[in-house]
Amino acid sequence: MRKVVLFIAQSLDGYIAKTNGNINFLENPQRDESIDHEYENLMANVDTVVMGRTTYDQVVNELMPDHYPYEQQQSYILTSHPTPEIADRHFVNEPVVELVEKLRREAGEGIWIIGGSSLIAPLVNANLIDSYIIAVLPTILGGGIPLFNEQTQERKMVLKSAKQINDIAYLKYEKKVTQ
Repeated sequence: MRKVVLFIAQSLDGYIAKTNGNINFLENPQRDESIDHEYENLMANVDTVVMGRTTYDQVVNELMPDHYPYEQQQSYILTSHPTPEIADRHFVNEPVVELVEKLRREAGEGIWIIGGSSLIAPLVNANLIDSYIIAVLPTILGGGIPLFNEQTQERKMVLKSAKQINDIAYLKYEKKVTQ
C-alpha cells in the first residue's frame, strides 16, 4: 500500500499562513538551498500530490505563476467548482478521505498531502497519514491559520527524527501503530 506524507512548513507558533492567507513568512532569507535537500528528498519518493483548491490557486497564481512545480506528479485538486482537466491535473469533487483511500490502493509511489487543516483534519481523523514532516520556521506570527484545527482529533505520534538545516527545524513523525 502506498504511503501518505504530509510535508508542510509552519511558523514556530503553529501557523501555516497569516489570517488573510498570506504565506510570505515562508520566504526565509537565512535559508541556504544548496544544503537543504528535504524538498528534493520528498519529491524523489512521491508521484502523486493531493491539495485543496485554495492551495492550488495560491501555487499557480502567486507562488509559481510561470511554472507548475508538480508537472512530474499526478495532481488531484479537491474542488466543488467544475474545472477543465489539464495534463496530469485532476480536479475532483469528492471527500478527501475517499480519494486518498482509493489512491493508496493503486500502484505507485508516495502521496504528498498539501493544504490547510480542512484537508488535513479528515485524513488525520481517518488515520491515513503515515508520515508527518513538519518544517518549523523561526518566525512567530502571533495568529493565523493553524496547521491543525479544532476538528482534528487527538492522535499519538512517534518521533522518527529531528534535525536542523540552516535555521529550520525538520521534525518527522510517523503514526503510532497500535496492536
